[in-house]
Amino acid sequence: MEPIEIAELIKGKFASEVKDIVEFQGQVAVLIKKDKLLDIMTFLHKTPELHFDYLADLCGVDYLGKKEVRFEVVYNLLSIKYNKMIRIKAEVPEDDCAIDSVIGIWVGADWHERECYDMYGITFKGHPDLRRILMPEDWDGYPLRKDYPLKSDLGDKEWKAFKEVIEIGKKNLAYEVR
Repeated sequence: MEPIEIAELIKGKFASEVKDIVEFQGQVAVLIKKDKLLDIMTFLHKTPELHFDYLADLCGVDYLGKKEVRFEVVYNLLSIKYNKMIRIKAEVPEDDCAIDSVIGIWVGADWHERECYDMYGITFKGHPDLRRILMPEDWDGYPLRKDYPLKSDLGDKEWKAFKEVIEIGKKNLAYEVR
């Protein structure tokens, strides 16, 4: 079964949840509402003729000012048995920035979901250990959001430990110059 046929199969079974199907450069993406994410992913994983047994990647996307729904979580799924790939994109609105965790289906989603949470602030409901993975625990904000400040002087948003390191460096430099 080809990826576009798989996408149509998803649309046939979950018609009210599928918002769009896009085929580009031989890759197929299915844009869905987030409410039935676990049902759709379980269907893709458990249906014998599909058998999407491998979550290759999961990432967040911020469409600030470009789409009505600001965030998406993108899942790249592979069926090793059938050598097929499909992309599922779930919309996550800014005012309800949470989506179900898929760890119960693919345990490898653990760190991917933590990274997405850490960088975008998207919460994964049901994740057993949702905490920062790349940034320090006391980091303020989500660095891959489009509205995250880019300048180096962040004022109150500057990471406290970074300020401390800079001060120590200044003191050490002053000490060496004497």
